[in-house]
Amino acid sequence: MADTYTPSSQFSAFPPVVKGLIIANGLVALAMVVPSTRELLYGWFALWAYGVRPGFQPGAFLPWQLVTYGFLHGGFGHLFFNMLALWMFGVPVEQAWGSRRFSIYYFICLVGAGLTQLLIISMQGSPYPTLGASGAVLGVLLAFGMMYPDVPIYLYFFVPIKAKYLVVLYALLDLFGGFSGSNSGVAHFAHLGGMATGFIVLMVWKRTHARRREGLYG
Repeated sequence: MADTYTPSSQFSAFPPVVKGLIIANGLVALAMVVPSTRELLYGWFALWAYGVRPGFQPGAFLPWQLVTYGFLHGGFGHLFFNMLALWMFGVPVEQAWGSRRFSIYYFICLVGAGLTQLLIISMQGSPYPTLGASGAVLGVLLAFGMMYPDVPIYLYFFVPIKAKYLVVLYALLDLFGGFSGSNSGVAHFAHLGGMATGFIVLMVWKRTHARRREGLYG
């Protein structure tokens, strides 16, 4: 395992999937500046609970929302911190895996986070949609923490914490936030769903790789 890793700050050097995701999220954020466009995007592409509105109308659940909700954000801060984390952790993971595997992993985590949150908001009958790439980004953080467990991450730019402990810290905070019932507007269960989905994918890939090696050398 590597002891240190510093992703490139040159945007031209970003691997294509991370670069494309950052650009796409930025363009959607610009589109949402226009109130009428924002209402349209929220209605058709945010993640809504089943039965919020009847039929195929804005505000009702539609299957593509399990992907599109990850490109909508609730404000500049929400967008900025998600894209910052995607840059910090996604660049090394994509460089190590390659773009195809990274994109598959990212969108599986995004859908897994969305399904988890959809279950929660449908049980609650929530009239509010779910937005943001946080579930997928936390899945990427999990992958980074498993690949580079001892790399120091600087919280608030000056408090160092090893990547493996940062993963555990985020999971515990989301567990507490999710089960405490605090009305913070944060989709804690989506975060946990993204991380759990990522862990399952990584374990499946690890087992598949081990079986292939056994078949090759057995």
